[in-house]
Parts: sequence; C-alpha cells; structure tokens
Amino acid sequence: MPQWETVIGLEIHTQLATESKIFSASSTQFGAEPNTQASLVDLGMPGVLPVLNKRAVEMAVRFARAIDAELAPYSVFARKNYFYPDLPKGYQISQYELPIVGQGEVEVVLDDGAIKKIGVTRAHLEEDAGKSLHEDTQLGGGMSGIDLNRAGTPLLEIVSEPDMRSAKEAVTYARKIHQIVTYIGICDGNMQEGSFRCDANVSVRPLGQKKLGTRAELKNINSFRFLEKAINYEIERQIDLIEDGGAVVQETRLYDADKDETRSMRSKEEANDYRYFPDPDLLPVELSDVWVDDIIASMPELPDARRSRFQTQYGLSAYDADILTASRIQADYFEMVADQCGDAKLAANWVMGELAAALNKASLEIKDAPVDAQALARLLSRIKDNTISGKLAKQVFEAMWAGEGGADEVIESKGLKQVTDAGALEGWVNEVMVANPEQVENYRQAEPEKRAKMIGFFVGQVMKRSKGKANPQQVNALFRSRLEEAS
Repeated sequence: MPQWETVIGLEIHTQLATESKIFSASSTQFGAEPNTQASLVDLGMPGVLPVLNKRAVEMAVRFARAIDAELAPYSVFARKNYFYPDLPKGYQISQYELPIVGQGEVEVVLDDGAIKKIGVTRAHLEEDAGKSLHEDTQLGGGMSGIDLNRAGTPLLEIVSEPDMRSAKEAVTYARKIHQIVTYIGICDGNMQEGSFRCDANVSVRPLGQKKLGTRAELKNINSFRFLEKAINYEIERQIDLIEDGGAVVQETRLYDADKDETRSMRSKEEANDYRYFPDPDLLPVELSDVWVDDIIASMPELPDARRSRFQTQYGLSAYDADILTASRIQADYFEMVADQCGDAKLAANWVMGELAAALNKASLEIKDAPVDAQALARLLSRIKDNTISGKLAKQVFEAMWAGEGGADEVIESKGLKQVTDAGALEGWVNEVMVANPEQVENYRQAEPEKRAKMIGFFVGQVMKRSKGKANPQQVNALFRSRLEEAS
C-alpha cells in the first residue's frame, strides 16, 4: 500500500466588526429577533442600491498590513450568482478577479517547535447570506424558516494556499488567523455566533506525487476542535475509498459533530458555475495612499511583535510570552498588572496561575473577570511590600473574586496582615526550637548541603503557630542565625 500525503487549504470567513452591514445601514448586532434587522437593500427589493461601508474596507486594509500582503489600490465587486433560500437577491456581492487583498503569508509554530510559513492566496470582501432555521419549534410540522438578519453582514474571506499537511497544522493556522483578526480589532472571533467560520479543502495523494488529488470541501465548521476532527475523518475516508478501488468525488460535505463524520451535501461548483460579473451597482474601490497610511499608523502592536517585546522588556520565557499574548485582552491585562506592581514575573505567574484557574473554574473570559488588572496589581504590590505572604495572597484573591472588596479592604477585614515585628518572630522561633530539641540537634550535626532542606521544617512550624502570618523570609533568616550559633 502507498503512503499518503494530505493536502489542506482553508477558507476562513471572518465577520467584520462593523456596526452596520456592508451595503446597507442595517444593524449587525447578534441575537435580535429573526428578520428584524433586514432592510430593503438586504432583501434585494427592486429599485434599491447598495452603498459600500467604508469601515469594512478599512478593516480589509488592516488585515493586509497584518500579514504583509499585497494591497490592491483598485478592486472590484462582482455578483456571484446562485440560488439558495437564504440568498434573497439570487446572487451574493463578492469579489472575484480583483480582490482587495492579494498574496501574503503567516508564520505558525508547530508542535515540534518548527516555524512554518503558510501562504495566503487572497482575502476578499463580500456580504454574508441569511440563515436557514431547521430547529425552530415555533414553525412546527417539520418546516424550515429563513432569518435574514445576517444577510449583508460584511465578511472578509481569507483563502490560504494548500500548504498544510495535517489537521493539527490546519488548526494551528486557523488559530493564528483568529489571533490576528481579533488583535487588530476587525472581528470579535466568536465562533459560536458564527463570527469566525472555516471551510476546509482536503485531498490526499501518494507520498512524493506533485499533482494534487481530488478535493472535498468541508463547510462552515465553527470550532477548532471540530475542524481537527472533521479533517481527520475526511482524510481517513478518502484513503479508505481509494485503497478499496474507489475514487474521490469533488464535492461539498458537511461535518456532523454528533456522529463525528462528514457526509455529502452537494457536488462542488467551479467558479464558472457562479457566472461572476462586475456588479453594475457598485463603483470600483480605489484606495488613496494617504488614507492607507493613516490606517496603518493606527494599527495596534501585532501578536508576534508583542510576544518578542514581552521577552525582551519583561524578561519572560518564550513559553510564558506565548501564553500571555494568546489574545490581545489577556496581553493588555498582564501588561497593566506587570507595570503597576513592578514585577513582571510575579504578574505572569498570577495571570497564568491563580487567575487562569479561577476563570476556568467559573467558565469566564478574562474580560469578565471579577478581579480586574488594577485590583490584581494592588494585591501583588502587597506581596512585594511584605504586607502579606504569597500564601495569604491566595486567600485574599479568593475573597476579592467573591466580591468582598479590594486587596487592602480584605487584608484589613480578615486580619491577614503579615507579621514582620522582630520580637514576635523571635518568640515563635524560640518556641519551636524548645519544642523540637531532637530536630535542632540533627540540624547542627548535618552536613551544610543538607541543612537547606532541613530548615524548612522549622519555618513550617512557625507558619503553623502564626496561622500563616509570619514573614517566611525573616523567619528563615532567624532560624539560620540561631541554629548556626552552637554548630
């Protein structure tokens, strides 16, 4: 049996974060009652004309800059003709021969640490279609309904080169595009609401063969986990089919998450099936250099640049910097905590540790955290100035998370302020030494290299007596001094 190579390309539909639709003034807000946000333009009524949303064009320019892609100074909208119930005009306004964004590339880090460049063929502006509702119990009788609220929502369709060779690579690339579009603020990235959807073109060929195999397109996958599972299933399906003497048919397939399988939806159309032609109602888009320069000047720091800066400015490891810059809001949160508390490593540990654990337990996003960045920075400042120990800080954090007040308020109300008074600490040290003469003698008889571990017993005893309030660094120093006296 031959060994097989997988070839994957992705088409990512990114819903642009504009307040109104791409060719009308209708709202793009998610969650409205069906068909309450569809204007006459969205419905394709006779006599209406589309007007291009300038903000959508600006967002396409930002994306081109983010992936260092070619930006077309002149682009054209076309009509893509096909019949589907959720497409009221009978055609979709898209771009074909002259898209606004040309070739670019993104770098992804694979599981083995290798860096791979994946090409972007193009990214073009288009309008979204409506949505067919097959599970609306109000309709009854097995009927389907059409919600046109989404019709006309601006999309940027990002088409990759067929450069990916596994489902994991495809997911890594999709995550990178997701990171970029959310960082530059052109998409909210909400996959559950359909703001970020993937189509995967999958084919297999004998290892070493240059000619591409026949591809199947997997449509509208709305989670990274499902994307990986769908591609893996399709790879196995195609290999099994060929090895059994069959042939892969070019078609569009749907992924059924409940059954973990893909199934045929329709034969795959070619570009000429859509009868593209320039839209006579829309003028070509011409970009001025001054306007483009203004957009580029307003661009935020990109994720790769921010990750590199976190390593140099804050002394973070590549691993920590990668996690903390995974999303723009998380990077912003960390940076505010680090700058305000003055200790980047401490801030990183808490954001990736206590905060991440609390968010995960409560199934919350960081933007919804009950403890904001300024509040966490104040808590960490109290560790830095020895008001509380790191252990007590965890108790304070839990109280802050539960809404019991800020760090200082919780420390005061619960009496958690760390004891640093030398007299009080010496008293506890004396008590522990008197109560544990055998351990004292063992310490004094031990080799110097073993004493570092043994002293932890004495410090632990003081922490118990003080209910965690004694300053552990001071206690450690006191024990070292006292235990060494008669050694």
